[in-house]
Amino acid sequence: MSTRDDGPPGTQLVVGVDIGNSTTEACLAEIGPDGSISYLGTNLTRTTGVKGTPDNTAGALSAIRGALARGGRSAGEVHRVLLNEATPVISGLAMETITETIITESTMIGHNPTTPGGEGLGVGTTRSIGELGEQEPGQPVVCVVPPGWDFDDAAAAINAAVGSGVEVVAAILAGDDAVLVTNRLVRPVPVVDEVAAVEKVPLGMLAAVEVAAPGRTIRTLSNSYGLATVFGLDPAETRQVSPVARALTGNRSAVVVRTPSGDVTDRRIPVGELVLRGAGKTLRVDVDAGAEAIMDAVARAQPLDDAHGEPGTHVGGMLAQVRDTMADVMDSPGQPAVPVSDIAIRDVLAVDTFVPAEVRGGLAGEVALENAVALAAMVRTSRSRMQLVADLVSEGLGAEAAIGGIEGEMAVNGALTTPGVDRPVAVLDLGGGSTDAALLTREGKCTAVHVAGAGELVTKLIDSELALGDREVAEGVKWFPLAKVESFFHIRHEDGTVQFFDEPLPPHVYARVVVLTPEGPAPVPTRHGLDSVRRVRREAKRRVFVVNALRALRQVAPAGNLRALEFVVLLGGSALDFEIPDMIADALAPHGIVCGTGNVLGTEGPRNAVASGLVRAYAAAPVRAGQGPTR
Repeated sequence: MSTRDDGPPGTQLVVGVDIGNSTTEACLAEIGPDGSISYLGTNLTRTTGVKGTPDNTAGALSAIRGALARGGRSAGEVHRVLLNEATPVISGLAMETITETIITESTMIGHNPTTPGGEGLGVGTTRSIGELGEQEPGQPVVCVVPPGWDFDDAAAAINAAVGSGVEVVAAILAGDDAVLVTNRLVRPVPVVDEVAAVEKVPLGMLAAVEVAAPGRTIRTLSNSYGLATVFGLDPAETRQVSPVARALTGNRSAVVVRTPSGDVTDRRIPVGELVLRGAGKTLRVDVDAGAEAIMDAVARAQPLDDAHGEPGTHVGGMLAQVRDTMADVMDSPGQPAVPVSDIAIRDVLAVDTFVPAEVRGGLAGEVALENAVALAAMVRTSRSRMQLVADLVSEGLGAEAAIGGIEGEMAVNGALTTPGVDRPVAVLDLGGGSTDAALLTREGKCTAVHVAGAGELVTKLIDSELALGDREVAEGVKWFPLAKVESFFHIRHEDGTVQFFDEPLPPHVYARVVVLTPEGPAPVPTRHGLDSVRRVRREAKRRVFVVNALRALRQVAPAGNLRALEFVVLLGGSALDFEIPDMIADALAPHGIVCGTGNVLGTEGPRNAVASGLVRAYAAAPVRAGQGPTR
């Protein structure tokens, strides 16, 4: 290590500062005349403003002062502040449904009320409860109960009709009285309730009502051939009703009413083409071909110069929205606006997903899981304002601030402080908007890439596939393990183990799927079971982080060969996730790679790699004449 011979005598107090997309980290160290480093304290704060803009100054000063306080030093003692040189990487994402279930001139009800009544399958002709007395005996009837009927009156009317020989095989209610009605019937039948638009149920039509036993799902109406059997359909009609069966899969109850002119179609909506320019070629791929086809085209166009969507299509609007958003966040006060035409998309991640969409033609707010593609797009801009940030930090702190090094190089430099790591080493920085990879060879050459898609995309996938409608709840599902509250005194964890409590659990979590936050169990507002929520969470992480880890490492590995890598260190906030590091390590294990979560400085875990890397780089390179401290 070089000896400092032209700087100020004695030791120097320096602060490395890493301004990231989400957090700003500082590392305070004392550097001796021989280049030795004594780390005194670290700190982490939330980034203020968009990375690489003057708004970062407040967050940087806060992180620096926090590190000084932890190290017991004052701002007047600081010799130099070292900032990372980083090209801002801004990510945006959008999601578009590519299939749609539409029901016209027919009716389907399959909204899964909380407590349907009875069980079994009933097939008959729909009749209003007020007309049951006029029904001829011997003909199967599905009784339709409009709003305003009391459960006692409804049960009495059905019992009277049955007593006179009418064969009531099922019932459809507007209210939520299915269990109360069923308990009063002399001959229990399947009953579906909570049908808000019950007045739209066509009368005089053949209908099927199915209710499964508690803990089970329907079998006949969720099966295309079951529907064909019930309604006597030919092969062409069976093909038409297959979307109905698909939409009812997983429900405990369902009603299907078939009208003579009913037409059910599964229509492909043209989403448009994604146009990719890179590697001296222009490639086009249909978004509705799915994520695999899109990512294959992205790989063939690497390095990507830009991406556009076909004008007038869904994908064209998606990418235009990403560009507009990025143009807004890149604007700085007193600086000329960034034309949208100057913004180039440098990476795209496509993920196949499902979006719960309301079924057009349904009567009770039915939803079907429709195929969708989520696109994460990333812009890398050359408008780095880090020197201006450095000037503002210097003014605010009263100490010299300078650009200390390129972010990717500093990250691997800091990762080398993890015990057990040596060159060549690759790092994966798992952030919120992008996944970054860098490789440092034995010779000291560093290569870095940024790819679109990280924690924010995972949150969006979880939110949409579970139909949560709440980003904070989706974040909780992503970050914390799950459990099912089985009584007021015990829960069953997602791994099957049972935990008992001395004090009763809060009533609002009883019989619910919960996330185990540090503040206690928090309910997840979904009807999905524990295993389903866990599967959605793990699949979202696999489709984003594992896929991105492999493709980013292939871009920095020699000749794209993962076996040429020896050590991979995971850094960033998402490396603190309780299962992502294991998932990535499992994916890299077949390639003989040592992979694990970084422990920067042996104490900081996956945090502070860039900030401590800046300090290490400064200690290794002597300060040139004329670059002493300024006060």
